[in-house]
Amino acid sequence: MGFLLRTAFWLGVVAVLLPTVTRSPGDGAGASAVSAADAASAAASTVSDLRQFCTRQPDVCAVGSQVAVAIGQKAQAGAKIMMEMVSETFSSSDRTPVTTGAAAPKGDSARPPVSQSTLSAADLAPEFRGPPARREASVRPPG
Repeated sequence: MGFLLRTAFWLGVVAVLLPTVTRSPGDGAGASAVSAADAASAAASTVSDLRQFCTRQPDVCAVGSQVAVAIGQKAQAGAKIMMEMVSETFSSSDRTPVTTGAAAPKGDSARPPVSQSTLSAADLAPEFRGPPARREASVRPPG
């Protein structure tokens, strides 16, 4: 079901982004321009038809509302998990308060200072440079 929804979504996006073909009035296609009043009238009739959809199809509306509730609950659960992760991240960060030279609070004196270095031992090791170059033996003239 999710695949079908994603496919329909992306096909809709592609259909919207495709260029439209405009025909000239003389090609016999009889293409007429839609006025703003006609578009507004069509939108109003569509809205009134959608308002009465649940009276015509009560089963579809019931299933649709259950799906909407399930999606809403999943969204709320996901948002709650994300908020817990963010708040846990910010609350567990070891930030020392900025002081103006006054004595540090009593709770912080037992905690060792946190290092700002994020490099590992492998990062600090020198790069491999290979073996040293061989010195060529001096060439002696035959003699």
